[in-house]
Amino acid sequence: MELVFIRHGQSEWNAKNLFTGWRDVKLSEQGLAEAAAAGKKLKEKGYEFDIAFTSVLTRAIKTCNIVLEESDQLFVPQIKSWRLNERHYGQLQGLDKKQTAEKYGDEQVHIWRRSYDTLPPLLDPKDPFSAHNDRRYANLPADVIPDGENLKVTGARIAVLGRPNRPRASERQTRLGRRTRQLTARIGQTHRRHFRRRHHGLGNSDRSAAGVQIGRQFESG
Repeated sequence: MELVFIRHGQSEWNAKNLFTGWRDVKLSEQGLAEAAAAGKKLKEKGYEFDIAFTSVLTRAIKTCNIVLEESDQLFVPQIKSWRLNERHYGQLQGLDKKQTAEKYGDEQVHIWRRSYDTLPPLLDPKDPFSAHNDRRYANLPADVIPDGENLKVTGARIAVLGRPNRPRASERQTRLGRRTRQLTARIGQTHRRHFRRRHHGLGNSDRSAAGVQIGRQFESG
């Protein structure tokens, strides 16, 4: 099996330097161009996919669609999962990163952004922008919907997708005698967790993901 990871293109809130998390924002014009460039590059390199995975956030879905369109592969099946969402930044969502650092200090903001086991200030479930009030999560139990996440919690929800007892498209394709190539368009924080385990063989207790940086480009592995 071969995996290709793509971080979503620049979003409107990336451009404004705002904490985004689970808030659903659109790609900026630059982000749309980045996604198109990635798709063209994949086509140029001869990448052909059997299946694509993405989150339920618009910026990731749009990136996935554009990449597949530009590589002439819009027919490829897509699986969308909330478990591939960005980490939830709690009350920080929507705040200006620079202003937040000026108010609380660079060190505290760094801890909220990159800490393995320190949670950001939690968002009130009754907040109008809470995922508890978003119909895309209506089928999830209330105690599963996060109000804020650290890397540990984010990693735990993503890990469920890779449990051996879950049916995998790659296993079905392997039984058909072919090597599967999967495209995953998602967010930087969820990429960090996967790269930490796949490329470094690190367990859930390891904190090294805090230092992994994922740019807006494609990586294969």
